[in-house]
Amino acid sequence: MKDRFEYIIFISLGFLFKILGLKLSRKASYLIALLFYYLIPIRKKTTIENLTIAFPEFSKKKIEEIAFGSYRSFAITIVEILYMPNLTKVQAEKFISSDNNDIVLERFKENRGVILISAHFGNWEAMAISIGLQLNIPLGAVVKSQRNQLVSEWLNNLRSKWGNKIIPLGISIRKVYQTIKENNIVAMVSDQRGPADGIRVNLFGKKASVYAGTAALALKSKCPVFFCVAVRQKDYTYKTHFYEVSFDNLPENEDEKIIEISQRHTDLLEQQVRAHPEQWLWMHKRWKY
Repeated sequence: MKDRFEYIIFISLGFLFKILGLKLSRKASYLIALLFYYLIPIRKKTTIENLTIAFPEFSKKKIEEIAFGSYRSFAITIVEILYMPNLTKVQAEKFISSDNNDIVLERFKENRGVILISAHFGNWEAMAISIGLQLNIPLGAVVKSQRNQLVSEWLNNLRSKWGNKIIPLGISIRKVYQTIKENNIVAMVSDQRGPADGIRVNLFGKKASVYAGTAALALKSKCPVFFCVAVRQKDYTYKTHFYEVSFDNLPENEDEKIIEISQRHTDLLEQQVRAHPEQWLWMHKRWKY
């Protein structure tokens, strides 16, 4: 019953945004951010703590400005996701602007598969849809199921509306590996906190647990890995740039190779977050252990 009630609210918001139009709905996201930052402060304490760890040199005022900006960014993303079913295929393709898709296509032609990694930054959902259309190659999107199964099904329908395939997180690693070996592109976010016994990398000068799966898959399949995020501009457009994760000068030991590759794509994430800290989702305990 709870899931159905939440789903009704979710769908109702989508209907409201459709009536308001995308431009006005984006402006309304400011009210949503105010609600969940000040009146119903969900994960606000965690957000402030994370920002304080990442930017110890910033004043309390600066930290709070970035924190609210992060809530506003997330609200904009939710609005856009709920509105996306109303877009045409052409509009969805043009939602994200990329200046170097060709580098991914060139590596894809090598018939080794490709791994695209991103983060909960800007509008990560729209980016996967838009990039898949621009490349004209369906992406195998590795996704985590939402607690609410009805919302999860709605999201997966949107994710696959224009051709992308869904790979549920937790599925056998062999299945994901097979997808790559069949010369497909696998897309996943890589910024979640890893397990307590997971490998550690440096993130903002502090050790953070990460999942080793991306690096392990890349080493096993010998496929190229690209990092990208959708950076929101002031006019609500998005720009992305693909950065290939270097495999040069890796350590001899396999475990150390995995750590080094994980560190390299984490460094790319940190560079983007430092440049646009308000666009990253700071609400999970990134440095829990």
